[in-house]
Amino acid sequence: MQSEVQWFLSTLIDNQLITLEKGIEINDALGGSPDVLTYAQEILNLLCDGVSEEDAKNWASQLEDVIAYAQEQAAMGVVPELFLQQVEAAYPEQGERPEPEPEPEPEPEPENLFEKLRRAVAHQQQVIDQQKAHASAGASSSSGSRTASASSFSGHRAAATIDDSDFDASSTELPDLRNVSSMSDQEVAKAMKQLLVGLRAYGVSDLHISSNAPLFIRRNLMLERLDPEWVVSDEDSQRLNLALLSEEQKERFRKEQDISFGLEIGKARFRTALMYHKDGISGSYRLVPDQILTLEELGFLPNDAKNIRRLLDYTNGLILVTGPLGSGKTTTLAAMVEVANQNREDHIITVEDPIEIIQTSKNCQITQREIGRCTNSYHAALKGALREDPDIIVIGEMHDLETIENAITASETGHLVIGTLHTCDAGNTLNRVLDVFPPTQQPQIRAMTAGSLRGIICQKLIPAANGGLTIAYEILINTIAVGNIISEGKIYQLPATMQIGSKAGMCTLDQNLLEKYKAGHITYETALYYMKDTSIIEQTKKLYAMQQAQQFMAEKAARDAAAAAAAAENQ
Repeated sequence: MQSEVQWFLSTLIDNQLITLEKGIEINDALGGSPDVLTYAQEILNLLCDGVSEEDAKNWASQLEDVIAYAQEQAAMGVVPELFLQQVEAAYPEQGERPEPEPEPEPEPEPENLFEKLRRAVAHQQQVIDQQKAHASAGASSSSGSRTASASSFSGHRAAATIDDSDFDASSTELPDLRNVSSMSDQEVAKAMKQLLVGLRAYGVSDLHISSNAPLFIRRNLMLERLDPEWVVSDEDSQRLNLALLSEEQKERFRKEQDISFGLEIGKARFRTALMYHKDGISGSYRLVPDQILTLEELGFLPNDAKNIRRLLDYTNGLILVTGPLGSGKTTTLAAMVEVANQNREDHIITVEDPIEIIQTSKNCQITQREIGRCTNSYHAALKGALREDPDIIVIGEMHDLETIENAITASETGHLVIGTLHTCDAGNTLNRVLDVFPPTQQPQIRAMTAGSLRGIICQKLIPAANGGLTIAYEILINTIAVGNIISEGKIYQLPATMQIGSKAGMCTLDQNLLEKYKAGHITYETALYYMKDTSIIEQTKKLYAMQQAQQFMAEKAARDAAAAAAAAENQ
């Protein structure tokens, strides 16, 4: 077997594309000593059997790189380690005894997720220690400012604050929850606090504790089981989920059988929801981000972020941030409030259920209210807000007729109203807003919405190219054309208007996916998976083909240059 072929086959085996036995079989079938190009063609035929033309081109491009690598290694006169150990044993010379094959190493057991969490918490502890060391260095000069800041923060707290006197927030140990039945109530509460802090360090977005089911988390939209072999009993689920509730909350939960509230452990915040189901109690814990990101950091492209900031320059009107549950609306809303907080000098009132991200007053005075703690309902809070001299009103959720009607009215009376809805696109958003009203009010509401709407941002979370998550979105800006469509009830015309409205700052979801692919935020496969517009899909495919061709030419030029340099050096 030629040295180039050895390196070529060794690389394919390392990438698990072919087995050694199959590679030797192909070598023998080609006469025992084929050149690397002949051998690669046979491998290509094998890999491309039954695949599409596009996939075949991708395989050909990848094998080109492998051939170049094999030729470079062979030119150095080095034999692949795999062939030193096994190929010579497969073809022993006469009288030579083949060396015994090494025993395969046992496959490592899958790492327990708790071990990963322990490492993540340990890393978080290192960061905390560094921050403490840095803070202590300037303690004498900044103690007064820190005291003032802490006082201001405590005045804004709306979540249920947990007594942390028995809890070491710096501990790197995660609890073994299988022993819940033998723990005291205080030990269960401490274990829950430690678990939630550890999950935050691991980058988890949600924790679920449900009767007759294993503990599971959600990370990057995917579900993972913390301990697949342990099924939480009804009694354990009840103790874990009720451990951090006050007596008043426990009584309310037993009475209403559902409860939703904000939970605060140290500076960490969690949105908690408990319910009864057929097997017992189930709890969901959403881990709220501990910092406010900019629009660009959330995944908005620079030009789109600029257009959103322009919407926040209006002194009145209605801005809607929409998307399915878990699409990042809360963080987008917080980023928009932060923009206003830095660029305006106004009074901002937010109404949330519950308060998730704490907003600190900067240039604006921010008043945060929580449903069930500071007010009874969204529409009651909206009515009350109009008497509190607000400039901007932020509504955590617009889900009933009275709240939507009050929001539209407030946007017409000199206030900028920002609200959220659980809708998937701009057309559905407007239909949801308009259809809650009875037919007799439809013409009036359409006219009011056409005049007061400033823009709609519809978003969803999708896999990012770096392995995390990013947002895909569409933006509707209320132009004269859009206003006419709304007032005439021709919502079906919105997608076409948005496609040609880029100069006004609009974009459809498919257009945004294409731009995010161009910017390298998402992969080609992710872009195609979420696209629906055939014309945008064709544009994306052409762009991908062009990029592949450019990459191939660049790699070929680099290989040619390296070969020329090596030849010149040998001369």
